[in-house]
Amino acid sequence: MNAPWKPGVQGNRDPFNAFICDDAALDVLRPVVIELGWQPEKCNKGGLRNAVQSLSISASPNILMVDLSESGDPLSDINALAEVCEPGTVVIAVGQVNDVRLYRDLLASGIHDYLLKPLSPAQVRDSLVNAQAVFANPKQHDPSVAKKHISTAVIGTRGGCGASTLATSLAWLFSADEKRPTALLDLDVHFGTGALALDLEPGRGLTDAIENPGRIDGLFIERAMIRANDHLAILSAEAPMNSPLMTDGAAFVQLEEEFRVAFEMTVIDMPRNMLINFPNLLTDVNVALVVVEMTLASARDTIRILSWLKANAAHVQPLIVANKVQSGVAEINKADFEASIERKINFTIPYDVKAATNAAKLGQTFADANRASKAGAAIRDIAKSVLGVGDGEEIETSLKPKTSLLGKLDLKSMLSSSKGKKETAKAPA
Repeated sequence: MNAPWKPGVQGNRDPFNAFICDDAALDVLRPVVIELGWQPEKCNKGGLRNAVQSLSISASPNILMVDLSESGDPLSDINALAEVCEPGTVVIAVGQVNDVRLYRDLLASGIHDYLLKPLSPAQVRDSLVNAQAVFANPKQHDPSVAKKHISTAVIGTRGGCGASTLATSLAWLFSADEKRPTALLDLDVHFGTGALALDLEPGRGLTDAIENPGRIDGLFIERAMIRANDHLAILSAEAPMNSPLMTDGAAFVQLEEEFRVAFEMTVIDMPRNMLINFPNLLTDVNVALVVVEMTLASARDTIRILSWLKANAAHVQPLIVANKVQSGVAEINKADFEASIERKINFTIPYDVKAATNAAKLGQTFADANRASKAGAAIRDIAKSVLGVGDGEEIETSLKPKTSLLGKLDLKSMLSSSKGKKETAKAPA
């Protein structure tokens, strides 16, 4: 239904199928179907539930017409239909409830059109012809207007530095503020907090993908991912602690490939150990946000991760994000940290425990719950920069040569001034 349309899947599918409750509507529909060159036998007696049962064991057609007249809860039943429809199917609903709110809700759920009974031949013909045009020329995959996909990996140098908080916030901003279809992939299979931060149940989508990578396709993505808003879907997990991660990483790579087709943005919450176990995860990543804390251990691991990226993923644009920064209490100050990693810190997010508590209480991402805070503003700046990198913009990352403190001082004048003072002090009164 509203899943991404993918060229090639229509080869073995019927061009049309219908499930209509009453004979009067079928008598109107069949002549139009014959006129369009389709088989009238594809006009079946029965409503939406019959459609769900039939399509659960057979491929869905290019265009599907379903009757909602016998449905007590049309929107819920439409969701059940979405579970068995293949990506790209154009669905036309038929019903007898003349309600503008229902019409809008049906369109929002992915239905192409809603026809009110009693049906007329002209009404049916216009709707089917329009559905043919939509199926043949899906707007969201028109190469002339397609936007470049941007994939961002968020990597924390140390546990607890806030990488997951940043990842969920960025995904939310891309989807809610920029209105870009966004996928959030939380690769911490046992302890991921992506779904938790969005106040969602993670589901079994990610664990199913790991166990059966051969099943991953557009339809799997549509069914397995959890919707956070109209433009954001998340794939996360809370696998049992007695279930070790048994995978060669093929599932993760396949997921990333499907995301590039189905979404404009991908945000990957990537635990640092994933770089060791599955280095090919960064093959199609555009930006790597390395989240650091101002400590000696974090500086050391930042150096190691940057070196790894340079050697194994030179195409990735790395950006350094210092999180939870408190002036005057850091283990290492900013200047020394930059000197040690020989690179600028691109973004600084101030420490704000009240803002973090507020987000947790509201069940919202940090950036969404704290739009007026300095930390929230910093995250929005990061989001804009990631979008800029995707558009080919360069962000300054090199560290300017440091001028030493001694180099700034005029030692000769200081010495002569000091000598003059001593001589004045020794002179007799």
